[in-house]
Amino acid sequence: MTSRKMLWMGLAAAATLAGCRSEGDIVVEQGVGITALRTACPAVGVPEYLGDVTLFAPAEARTAEAIDVTAVMTNVRSQCNDGSEQVYATATFDVLAQRRDTSGARSVELPYFSTVVRGGSAVVAKRVGTVRLDFADGAARAQASGVAAAYIERAEATIPDDVRERITRRRRAGDEDAAVDPLTQPEIRTALARATFELLVGFNLTEDQLRYNATR
Repeated sequence: MTSRKMLWMGLAAAATLAGCRSEGDIVVEQGVGITALRTACPAVGVPEYLGDVTLFAPAEARTAEAIDVTAVMTNVRSQCNDGSEQVYATATFDVLAQRRDTSGARSVELPYFSTVVRGGSAVVAKRVGTVRLDFADGAARAQASGVAAAYIERAEATIPDDVRERITRRRRAGDEDAAVDPLTQPEIRTALARATFELLVGFNLTEDQLRYNATR
């Protein structure tokens, strides 16, 4: 299996998402029943190994002395409009770069991707863009910004009413299913996964660049 296939098969599983609780979480409330706090908005994050890139000169070298440019994707921010049948989400980010040779002005273009993942593994949409970094003469650092966007059908990101009722219903001692966690039931887990979307962004690395990030 190639690194590229491994990348897209494991993309969502490797996502590093900020925060501990958001409106997309499902939490146990004081041990009695489960409260659903999720919305149709996708979680936004950067997959592991895809948030930074290293360019070498010459390109085939892999020593520290051959490092030409390094860049990292940071300050990822999300906005979401879920007020219509099509949910519109955006992710903005900054790219911070550093170069070894500071002589002369120079521009470096780095490709990045945005992808919508459903259920933690199914890639349903992907776009590729480019961020341009302009180094001034004598400057070792440069900064640029990028943006990614996605549309998601609200109906697809909404938990069915019967499933929501089974999850949030308060259970009293003595109920037949009082001791059963609904989130352990396969049909509940499947329904939640199908209604869960992520908007992931990262550098669109080559197989060699991905291998370098994963093994350095």
